[in-house]
Amino acid sequence: MRSGTGAVPDWYYEDLTPGRVFDLGVVEVDGAEMLAFARRFDPQWYHVDPVLAQESGYGGLIASGWFTASLFMRGYVDHVLSRAAAAASPGVEEMRWKAPVYAGDKLAGELVVTDREPSRTRPGLGTVHLTGTLRRLADGEPDAPVLVMRFRGWFARRDG
Repeated sequence: MRSGTGAVPDWYYEDLTPGRVFDLGVVEVDGAEMLAFARRFDPQWYHVDPVLAQESGYGGLIASGWFTASLFMRGYVDHVLSRAAAAASPGVEEMRWKAPVYAGDKLAGELVVTDREPSRTRPGLGTVHLTGTLRRLADGEPDAPVLVMRFRGWFARRDG
């Protein structure tokens, strides 16, 4: 079994115990990346038209929620999947965009293991239930969330 990035893993299913918290680091939202993503994948006016966005209640361009989710995913890969005996994911159960995200925002990521059980359909794997959050930093401290998601991951068991 390999980690999510192909390396030899440090963590297995047994290490992902309920209550464990992972710091996913801080990312600054790059305006050029945000706009390029929106132009390619989510070209709604509040993501791509600076004039209309400025005149709106948003006060400027906001990131696509899918772009925000991709920022979370990068932190998850860098800080967890790169070290874990990760298989695929059986899916996202809930994803909420709680507040708009702007170019220049600094977002702090966190992942919490909420539950786990051995897989009933995939011998040698366990299903881990996870909650991920991105919070905008205000005065250097995490503020209210901009993204919250609940999902599951499959991870190899040491005895598998």
